[in-house]
Amino acid sequence: MCPPPAERIDQLLEEAAALHRQGALGDAAERYARLIHYDPSNATALYCLAQISCQQGRFGEGVDLVRRALVAEPRRARSHVLLGRALAELGKSQDALESFDRAIACDGQSANAHGNRGDLLAQLGRLPEAIESYRRAIAIEAGSMANWCNLGAVQAELGLHHEALASYQQAIDLDPGFLEGHVIRGNLLAAMGQNTDAVASYDRALAVAPAEVSVLTKRADVLVALKRPEEALAGLERALEIAPSDVDLLSNRGFVLKSLNRYDEALAAVDRALAISPGHRAALTNRGALLFELNRYTEALATFDRALASSPSDARLHCNRAETLLGLKRYKEALASADRALALDPAHVESLHTRGMLLARLGRPGEAIAAFERVLELAPSHPYALSYLATSCRAICAWERSEETASRLFDAIMAGTTMSPPHYLIQLVAPSEVMLANAERFAARELGPEATLEVAPRVRGGGKIRVGYLSGDFRTHATAHLMAGLFECHDKSKFEIIGLSCGPNDQSELRARIVEAFGQFHDLQGRDDRDAATVIRDLGLDIVVDLAGYTEYARLGILRHRPAPIQVGYLVYPGTVGADFLDYIVADRTVLPFDQQRFYSEKIVHVPDCYQVNDRKRVVPSGGLSRSDAGLPPHGFVYCCFNNNYKITEPVFDVWMRLLKSEPASVLWLLSDNIGARDNLRRAAVARAVDPARLIFAERCGPVEHLARHHLADLFLDTPGCNAHTTASDALWMGVPVLTCIGSTFAGRVAASLLNAVGLPELVTQTLDAYEALARKLAGEPGLLADVRQRLDHNRLKCPLFDTERSARHIERAYETMLEINNQGRAPESFSVEPIGSAN
Repeated sequence: MCPPPAERIDQLLEEAAALHRQGALGDAAERYARLIHYDPSNATALYCLAQISCQQGRFGEGVDLVRRALVAEPRRARSHVLLGRALAELGKSQDALESFDRAIACDGQSANAHGNRGDLLAQLGRLPEAIESYRRAIAIEAGSMANWCNLGAVQAELGLHHEALASYQQAIDLDPGFLEGHVIRGNLLAAMGQNTDAVASYDRALAVAPAEVSVLTKRADVLVALKRPEEALAGLERALEIAPSDVDLLSNRGFVLKSLNRYDEALAAVDRALAISPGHRAALTNRGALLFELNRYTEALATFDRALASSPSDARLHCNRAETLLGLKRYKEALASADRALALDPAHVESLHTRGMLLARLGRPGEAIAAFERVLELAPSHPYALSYLATSCRAICAWERSEETASRLFDAIMAGTTMSPPHYLIQLVAPSEVMLANAERFAARELGPEATLEVAPRVRGGGKIRVGYLSGDFRTHATAHLMAGLFECHDKSKFEIIGLSCGPNDQSELRARIVEAFGQFHDLQGRDDRDAATVIRDLGLDIVVDLAGYTEYARLGILRHRPAPIQVGYLVYPGTVGADFLDYIVADRTVLPFDQQRFYSEKIVHVPDCYQVNDRKRVVPSGGLSRSDAGLPPHGFVYCCFNNNYKITEPVFDVWMRLLKSEPASVLWLLSDNIGARDNLRRAAVARAVDPARLIFAERCGPVEHLARHHLADLFLDTPGCNAHTTASDALWMGVPVLTCIGSTFAGRVAASLLNAVGLPELVTQTLDAYEALARKLAGEPGLLADVRQRLDHNRLKCPLFDTERSARHIERAYETMLEINNQGRAPESFSVEPIGSAN
């Protein structure tokens, strides 16, 4: 058969090209094949048929065809480009790169060749070379959106975010309706922390495609980071109108509702997501986090376990499980979960931080230090690691490191770059201005703004004043030992006293006694904050008294809902909570003078004598314990300090060592906190030329046994800065004089208040030098010490400190004054309660 004339070949080529453009690839290929049959060296037909083969995924066939085309026209750049692309698809990267280079050698102005070369280099991870190829392509053809986008993608991968933004902006300038460009630009801005600009980019994307669910979702994520949860929620609601069964949207909606403290709706949202997809990891994670936030730890644990069943290698889930077990006080199990998370991801910051907290709780502060140091290496701006590091160093009496870390912490708090659990700053003896700044930030972050319940103001008709005491320590605990007598001594003809428990029930005799003392007793443990607040509101209380502050089992989140018109902090937490939902703090003129008001968000109320109530019914155990039983030498003066070891600072330890050296037969009897502290204190004694055997460590024991051993001590040496509180009362109750040096903050002035109220003000010194001199004098003059002990024994039941009835009347008068101020429509104000008369 004779080939058709040249005119017919040109016509067939045009027909094939037209079919190719229309997407009729089969018909076009048939015509190209016919042409090649008639004219085997027709480079155009060979090239176009190769294109179709590649479009249909037959890359080997495409390679053969384009190579035949190159035999006919070896310097045709576009054929080298097509060959390179086909070879790249076949995994022959080096051959492909050589083909692109040959294309550029044939036509250095081929933007297509430079761009494809850049694509291959990017795939090979040769990113700087890829950038150079894209730049050359763009220099030739500045209007190529693909090259601008590809350049931006490589720049972003290299962390060149500003350059990537500029590249994507160039693509957007070429086509303002380029949806993907706006979205990627928003993603880059979000990754750079420029969240406000990211929202603007997402808004431009939504102007192009208002119903794009993925963009609405990303925008909501950024709004959450900007702490604009209401706007984030509105965006998610729009997305759910478009995709009402989208599990990711429902899960995210739950997360945002949680941040708005709309817990019931949040739980409903994630439960709806899980009804659609029971194993959805994000929904399970959000549900667990929500239940954790609600203090429903057992349910949270079960939820995280469900998530882990399908995602056992998720380090974050193991970390969440560890934190939940920490909430359940199951520390060893929690540590195992934290270790599992770190086995999966050794650099998982929150798992390291949780591990450090657990080690501290398990009495292993030395190991905790290493964990917190690693956290700060990985995340120098971690909000809490620096404070945990400082307190862990203080716990083992690593004084130099503790002081240096605490100083950094205080500076960072004042600069607003970090914070601390507020009670840790008491341990570190932080200045008052640091305590206030930290408490305000902590309350805002961890408790959120006040969220008042809907409640009509109570109209008083002259009935009893209803006072509720909120505590997690209605059990065998220092707080309960102090407060039990007060609950019993309240004037029940004027006051209805209600117990509000948010801690464990240890089934102890003390717990039973406390429950019996209240007119009503409500166990709120296991209820979330809002639910518990609703219970309190419905009781119609006039006053709620918080007995926890920021200590263990604290539930300030309940009071954030304002369940009572007057809310008061008392006894347990010697500092400000930094939030306006606590109206008053009960103190006395010694521990908290009115000139300290500027450092407290609460108004200061002074009761007479001493703010600390004591239970006159506490037993006075007989002294059946011998010196040898306690590990003490048979003779010699016994200085004692049963404070936690973290309260011991280097300056006071220096004083104690000089006292031991001045009284050769004396010993120092300390509480045994942890091995690290014990070893460091002994080393510190050696460094000061004192035999470490003269430091005797008492193991922890039950309250009766602890009280009983006090009779073996001659003088209790208090720790300035952070005093003995209940511990000082224990010593005084058992007839052991307490020597203190008054400090500048509430926690450093408590022992002075106790001593004033027990009639021994001369044991309150103003300086460490005076403290040392008086201790030496008392140890060296047995008659003087005997006189002090005799007066303490005489005063114990005659002075105000242990007069529970008197304390109850003063506290009641404070409550009456608070209520009077409230009923007159006045804002809370500081005041002093006048004493009712002489003590018994």
